[in-house]
Amino acid sequence: MIEDDVFDSRPAVKLKVLNKLPENPEGAHGRFPSWLHRQIPRGGTLFKTDAIVKKYRLNTVCEEAKCPNRLHCYSQKTATFLALGSACTRSCGFCDIDFTRQPLAPSQDEPERIALSVQELGLKHVVITMVARDDLSDGGAAHMAEIIRSVRKQNPDCTIEVLTSDFNGNLQAMDLVLNEKPEVFNHNVETVRAMTPRVRHKATYDRTLSVLKYAKESGKPSFVKSGLMVGLGETEDQVLETLKDLKTAGCDIVTIGHYLQADRRKLMVKTFVAPEQFKRYEEYGYGLGIGQMYSGPFVRSSFNAGEIAMLANHDLPLKPSGNRFGTGS
Repeated sequence: MIEDDVFDSRPAVKLKVLNKLPENPEGAHGRFPSWLHRQIPRGGTLFKTDAIVKKYRLNTVCEEAKCPNRLHCYSQKTATFLALGSACTRSCGFCDIDFTRQPLAPSQDEPERIALSVQELGLKHVVITMVARDDLSDGGAAHMAEIIRSVRKQNPDCTIEVLTSDFNGNLQAMDLVLNEKPEVFNHNVETVRAMTPRVRHKATYDRTLSVLKYAKESGKPSFVKSGLMVGLGETEDQVLETLKDLKTAGCDIVTIGHYLQADRRKLMVKTFVAPEQFKRYEEYGYGLGIGQMYSGPFVRSSFNAGEIAMLANHDLPLKPSGNRFGTGS
């Protein structure tokens, strides 16, 4: 049972000051700079993807978190599944997934439904994320492990990436997931150390590093991955320090994307970060020895995840190419 005071630390967001954007560095070219504009994809594939997701009554982080890449990913016949419900027991300042103190019990047939959806979509690499389930003693780890087993049974040639919560630092819970040996274990640091109390609810910067280090030292996933957002007011030095920390924790893959306010109740964008800055972060990460750096305005943890995992598996560098690199083109 969760104590009520766990929820008293939710980020206090003042509605009246949100919905304001920083100055557009390009001047009179609209509210957002050009690199934060996307073309709407065409074609019927995105509707087919949506239909398959609905057919199996699944949640996706694409929908629940209002991801700006949803239409692009759906048009590529891929989606990131959101397990354990559509409401989270944490209310982070950046995330638009619904918050609840009393989520529904995990759906027992969800693992099978996800596995069948992966099969019908024809995925070669699947990303499965989850809401934080602080109401469950294992944080939902056993359910995630069952999803991995079901997907593998139905799709033996599909590689699996899990993007998990911190399980409140419960190592026994983590072992339930790690013992299934997902090809990629992902847990996001989200932001720099100084901004963590404001941006994240209940999660801590050091606990995240400990989770990543534990996953790496277990030797069970092929790759350990983490990601962060910029544009929340962090400094360049703080981002560089975070990259050092992620390298020390054992991360093989790091993603960096631009924060965008999904709802007026969420934290506002403090600065517009230019593509050149993302390139500097990428180069710095490679200089530290991080195997794969994926850094760009529209980069998200699961964006082009299959391609990144494939490159990491073959120890190949990522080459910039339009939408692959998270630009607005």
